[in-house]
Amino acid sequence: MKNLKAVLVIAAWALAAPVAFGQQVGNTAGNAAAHAAPVWKYKSPKLSRSQVDALLAKPEQLVIIDVRRPDELTDKGGFPAYLSIQAQELDKYTAFIPKDRTVVTVSNHAGRAGVAADLLASKGFKVAGAIGSENYQEEGGTISKVVPPAPKVADAGKPVAKN
Repeated sequence: MKNLKAVLVIAAWALAAPVAFGQQVGNTAGNAAAHAAPVWKYKSPKLSRSQVDALLAKPEQLVIIDVRRPDELTDKGGFPAYLSIQAQELDKYTAFIPKDRTVVTVSNHAGRAGVAADLLASKGFKVAGAIGSENYQEEGGTISKVVPPAPKVADAGKPVAKN
């Protein structure tokens, strides 16, 4: 009887080892998936570079709304023509967004742009989707970068007074 118990314990341990190992492998794969691209959780589609380029080909039908902070626009660049309305203030300024144009929202990696696109779609705007400016660049698109002019300096090293 003792031998039977020992055999059963060893058999149970032998069977449990692959299951435990399989769970470790599964967890490792789960961790790798967690570090992969985040799952798109917005109703509005995430646009690709080719989709945005097709929309940009008809600028009279399009309005691009960049929801990033001004420092992000200066630092990272953006599309050549856009409305700049920060994400947290978008709801206040919907009256200034033309309803007769297709809307594309922009942020760095499309997260805030997805939220903005869903908000605008819920308010009756014709929203094509959202894109991240950095994603657009990674796919080969060209982003414009505006470099603010250097302040004018007088001979004495003091800024020139503005008229």
